[in-house]
Amino acid sequence: MEDRLPARTGRGVWTRRRFLKAAGSLGLTAASLSLLEACGAKPVAGPAGGALETTTVRVPIFTNIGVCTAPLYMAESFLKAEGFKTVEYVKAGQSLTVDTVASGETDITLQFSGPTILYLDTGKPVTILAGVHVGCFVLFGSPRIKEIGDLKGTTIAVSQLGGPDHVFLSSILATVSINPVTEVTWTALPIPEMKQNFIDGKIDAMLALPTTVQDLRAKKVGHEIVNSMADKPWSSYFCCMVTVNQDFMRNNPVATKAALRSILKATDVCALQPAVAAQAMVDKGFALDYDYALQAMQEIPYNRWRVYDPEDTVRFYALLLQGVGMIKSTPDALIKKGTDWTLLKQLKTEMPAPANAAALSNTLYCAVHHDQAAGRAATRSVE
Repeated sequence: MEDRLPARTGRGVWTRRRFLKAAGSLGLTAASLSLLEACGAKPVAGPAGGALETTTVRVPIFTNIGVCTAPLYMAESFLKAEGFKTVEYVKAGQSLTVDTVASGETDITLQFSGPTILYLDTGKPVTILAGVHVGCFVLFGSPRIKEIGDLKGTTIAVSQLGGPDHVFLSSILATVSINPVTEVTWTALPIPEMKQNFIDGKIDAMLALPTTVQDLRAKKVGHEIVNSMADKPWSSYFCCMVTVNQDFMRNNPVATKAALRSILKATDVCALQPAVAAQAMVDKGFALDYDYALQAMQEIPYNRWRVYDPEDTVRFYALLLQGVGMIKSTPDALIKKGTDWTLLKQLKTEMPAPANAAALSNTLYCAVHHDQAAGRAATRSVE
């Protein structure tokens, strides 16, 4: 696991020099680099928004990192530009990243909202700040599983009970009135073992993260039942959301905003230049196959954080989880005690979409000033 830890100096840090080198090796044009810098890929001198209350931020790093969390681990140069002197990566092992945030071991993370909602229901001190991307999970089924309803009464493997895949799949089952608590049997397996069991036909369904999704597709194993990036209702809501420790936010409001701004800048880089993001995840040791990583980065919608309302996501999943008895709190209660959109609203204003942009819900926008863009609109259509 040591070789997966992003170094604080050296090959794991996404410096401007490494950014330009990677971009050059991928054949990006000078215009593309200019556009990326306009969206925030070029660190600016000094912190924005006042002096930071702390110059250290702690980020969890865990065993099963999906490339969908790329913005969290590509944000280091932006964090340094904001005035953070130390970005500390704390190993979470098999624990959920939100668990380390709730315990105070780390300060901020990026994770699917489902487990965070479970934590909020039990009173854990975390706050959801923003949505980052839509989807990433794909539900694969064996030949005998034709639709979601066929999973009733089956044994389903997940990487961790209470983890992102368990909670997400529970919400999927709830949409077809299958109670995930009483009408299916769950078994927890390491992802490599779970994938091999699915390939061998020992289990009937698997909820896969990138880059496992790309591997199963390439090997033509099973068939896709639900693609959360494309299939409604899931494609209408965020998957990974930025979550912060409540004490950290309370004691360090300027630093919290700076950290969120850095993650959102990195999100724009992922949306505009998925090749650069894919190479970064390979360089950091979070992905082994560049082609798979690139396919994943091209498919995951990173261009929705300015468009979708993150409160809708919390309400959607909270209603489903409450309906099957996995939480007791109402969506309104969870939103009141566990979300704060103040900083996101400020950053949407400070990092605006171009005034002449059209079809907002289907296009990527970054904060490109007219003198930087020379009249070019920064757009990338959503397929």
